Amino acid sequence: MTHLDDSAILVLGASGGLGREIARLLAAGGARLVLSGRDQAKLEALSIPGTRLAADLTDPEAIPALVAESIRVNGRLDGIINAAGVVAFGPATEVSDETLTELFALNTLAPIRLLRAARFALTESAEQGRDPFVVTLSGVVSESPTANLAAYSASKAALAAFGQAAGRELRRSGIRILDARPGHTETELSTHPIQGTAPRLPAGYSPVVVAQRVVDAIINGERDLASTSFQS
Repeated sequence: MTHLDDSAILVLGASGGLGREIARLLAAGGARLVLSGRDQAKLEALSIPGTRLAADLTDPEAIPALVAESIRVNGRLDGIINAAGVVAFGPATEVSDETLTELFALNTLAPIRLLRAARFALTESAEQGRDPFVVTLSGVVSESPTANLAAYSASKAALAAFGQAAGRELRRSGIRILDARPGHTETELSTHPIQGTAPRLPAGYSPVVVAQRVVDAIINGERDLASTSFQS
């Protein structure tokens, strides 16, 4: 059982629909948060207690700096929520190089670099008797790659594969990696693609419901949330 009270957690994508709801629940549970996103103004507009740190996760040098500042702010790091991401729509053979670069830089490489930068702090948290965790949100497309979302699916499937393997490696260090794979969720992500236009999508999950399931999994020590875990 993970106790959120007084835990030090870095939330990436905190100004996005799902990241915001997860952050609210963590704060309500007593966690001390560092809220990160690209836009400082959007972070400042959040009605959630915590330190605001804007960062561009597509910049490899920004990631260790963000982790270091998060540790400085709260004195330690007990958890990371990877809720940052971008999406692109369109035929697989028409995806541009610019789109591919941004999809993989933010959806895949940034979480990998974050774990690398945070490993020692998370190991120290475990050695001090806490239950450090890293949450990734690879989504249902990592289980079921989707037509007209081929590049996006690939970026998320790569993240899921990395997390599964890294989780096995880090288990002895006491670091838990939790991958969540909800289906379409009613956030603004699909309305701001970096390429293409979203098709008409069926009604998705409520961000509040998905966030609650993720936070429950953190508290209960779960290591995997398949897409079926979000079905009522």
